Amino acid sequence: MSDSATTPAPDGSGPAQLPDAARPIAAGYAFTGPALDLGALLWDGVCHPDAQVRVPLPMLNRHGLVAGATGTGKTKTLQLIAEQLSAQGVPVFLADVKGDLSGIARPGQGGERVSTRAAETGQSWSAEGFPVEFLALGGIGHGIPVRATVTSFGPVLLSKVLGLNRTQEQSLGLIFHYADTKGLELVDLKDLRAVVAFLTSDEGKPELKGIGGLSTATAGVILRSLTAFEAQGMADFFGEPEFDTAGLLRLAPDGRGLVSVLELPAVQDKPQLFSTFLMWLLADLFHDLPEVGDADKPKLVFFFDEAHLLFHDASDAFLDAITQTVRLIRSKGVGVFFVTQTPKDVPSDVLGQLDPAELDRAVRESPLYGRYAQAVDRESAYEKLTAAQAQPPAEKPRAKREKAPAEDPSLVEQVIGSGMFKSLARSVGTQLGREITRSLFGTARRGR
Repeated sequence: MSDSATTPAPDGSGPAQLPDAARPIAAGYAFTGPALDLGALLWDGVCHPDAQVRVPLPMLNRHGLVAGATGTGKTKTLQLIAEQLSAQGVPVFLADVKGDLSGIARPGQGGERVSTRAAETGQSWSAEGFPVEFLALGGIGHGIPVRATVTSFGPVLLSKVLGLNRTQEQSLGLIFHYADTKGLELVDLKDLRAVVAFLTSDEGKPELKGIGGLSTATAGVILRSLTAFEAQGMADFFGEPEFDTAGLLRLAPDGRGLVSVLELPAVQDKPQLFSTFLMWLLADLFHDLPEVGDADKPKLVFFFDEAHLLFHDASDAFLDAITQTVRLIRSKGVGVFFVTQTPKDVPSDVLGQLDPAELDRAVRESPLYGRYAQAVDRESAYEKLTAAQAQPPAEKPRAKREKAPAEDPSLVEQVIGSGMFKSLARSVGTQLGREITRSLFGTARRGR
């Protein structure tokens, strides 16, 4: 559905008839150039179509807030902005928590109420559908599966999902550091569990001794948190093929911006999970996009629905990372809109939605379906550690004559020279000793 808007020509009821107190407001929106038309000024219950409320298109990467109680029209405002952005060639990302935004894909239905409203605001209305890509976290629900590897997700975001405290978060960071150094790819949760289990074994404990070590108690908390997380069916969100966020910047063949709708109703009872995954998407975009400064229009506008869930029980490190990422991503042409609302039931007048059959058809016809629909489980940390443990122990070398004591090996030399991982060196090859560069969130840059 669409609310296509045009600014009416003066018809005699111009700004001169506005109340004196309303004239500065109208003057504040009196500008030319590409813009979003959001409606007309409402003053003392009277709509003034000559005072149009417009937002310049170049300002949409300056971030924004859509706020109000349930039923005040936040969803409708969000949809209106998304449609107008798409119409002007700007891709949009929508987090659809309640499942009431899928109707953007097909033309809406007119009626007396719509016609009356359009006349009051001095706008023209026409039914129109927009190019939409439906996504779903881990493939739960309707949509192209969105997955991330544990490595790229990083320890800060994963700590938020698992509900770890500051000390446990730091220990998880140490585990990631070790896996990076050893070239052990943490693709899914079983990879992470295998590394934690090894580092707390008799053979693995010495590996981290020089950099603080990993206490058995903390490792136990992390393993129990992973087990509980998987028991809730969350393992599907981590794995390959990993979603390439560059796909969110696409345009439709007709030049309109693609509207990527992340369907979240199936996981709306897991607020920490989906809010943290949305921050992963934003952090991944921050990794890859170049600096553009103030562009004529944004490269992407990101709508963060149920934003209050993002900050619930968040660590200081997580909050700091959010603040920095949102502030800095503006210079890369990405606008972020936070949409806040109270956790109440879905309003009775929600927007029209597609039927499940139509959603499934739209998903299957997507060019992303062949790339992301089927999960892939390649050799990574779990398989490498399992294979190494299955090998017979090497024979002890014969005693040799004493030599002069050598200098103490460095930490890296100790790690690389450990007995357990002698065999891994052959399989890891050039990845041995590699440390993955991480961003503000500790997320890893991956190869494209």
